[in-house]
Amino acid sequence: MDAEARVGGDAGTQVEVDVETGEHVTSGRPAEAAAGARAAQAVAEGGIARADADVRAAAAETPVVKAEADVRAAKAGASAENADARAAKADADAHAAKADARAATAGADTRAAKAVAAPGWAPADMGAPATFVLLRHGETPLTPQKRFSGSGGTDPSLSDAGREQAERAAAMLARRGTIQAVVSSPLARTRETAGIVAARLGLDVGIDDGLRETDFGAWEGLTFAEVRERHPDDLNAWLASPDAEPTGGGESFAATATRLAATRDKLVAAHAGRTVLLVTHVTPIKTLVRLALGAPPESLFRMELSAASLSVVAYYADGNASVRLLNDTSHLR
Repeated sequence: MDAEARVGGDAGTQVEVDVETGEHVTSGRPAEAAAGARAAQAVAEGGIARADADVRAAAAETPVVKAEADVRAAKAGASAENADARAAKADADAHAAKADARAATAGADTRAAKAVAAPGWAPADMGAPATFVLLRHGETPLTPQKRFSGSGGTDPSLSDAGREQAERAAAMLARRGTIQAVVSSPLARTRETAGIVAARLGLDVGIDDGLRETDFGAWEGLTFAEVRERHPDDLNAWLASPDAEPTGGGESFAATATRLAATRDKLVAAHAGRTVLLVTHVTPIKTLVRLALGAPPESLFRMELSAASLSVVAYYADGNASVRLLNDTSHLR
C-alpha cells in the first residue's frame, strides 16, 4: 500500500492507519482497534517528541560549543599576545642592561683617564709635574754579551760604541732644550754618559746613590745561561719571587724597588715642576716605570730597555704618575 501502513490486529481483524491523515481505514473489533490506533499514535508521537528534543538539544549545544571554542581561541590569542609582550619587554630589558654596562665601562674609562693625569688633563691648580727623562747608559764591553753587570761587579766604563751612543743622546736632548738638571748613578758607565750629555747641555752632574744598579752578587759578569748552569735553584727562585736574592747575597728586586721609591720621592720633591735627566741602569728604569704603572714585579721581565734608550715619567702633585715614553732609540738610528 502506498498511503497506508499496517499497525496491528488479531486473527480476522486488521487495523490500518492512513499515514497522511491519521484516520483508521480498516477495523475489526472496534474497541481494540481504537486502542491499538491510539497506542500506535502515542508511539509515533513519542518518537517524534524524542526526535524534536534531540534536535533542540543539538541546536542548543551547537552555539555553546561554538562559544566555548571561541573563548578558547580568544584565550590562546591573548596568551600569544602576552608572550609577545613579555618577549618584547625582555628584549627591551636586555638592551637597557647593555646600555647600562656600556655607560659603566665608559665611566670607568673616564675615571682611569683622569687618574693617569696625562698632559693637558690634569687640574690647572696642580701645576707642572716633575718630569724624569730616564737615560740608560751607553754600552760597555759587557753589554753586547748580555752579561749581568750590577753595582757589585767590575764597574766597567763605556766602550767606543757606548760613547758614540751618549753623544747621539746628547745631541737630541740639546735640540729639545727641555732638560733643566742632570742626576746620575755613581757607577762609572752612568757618570761617563751623564758627563757627555751635561757638557752638551751646559749643566753640572749631580750624583745620587739611589740610582745605582741592583747588586747581582755571584752572578756579576755571567751570562743568563751560565747562571742557569751554575746556580739553577737560585735562578728559578729569583725568577719566581721579587724577594729572592741572587746567589752570594745580592740585592732582591723588592729591595731595589724600596730603594728606588725613596729616591723617586726625594727627587720629585727637589725638582717639582722641572724636567730632570736621570742617567741610570736597566733595573732602576724598569722599576720606576713599573711603579708608575702600578704593574706587578714580574713586569720587569716583560720590558725591553736598550743601551742609551730614553724613557719618560711625569709625577704630579696629587701623587699620580704618567708614563710618556719607553725605550725610545730613535736618536741612535
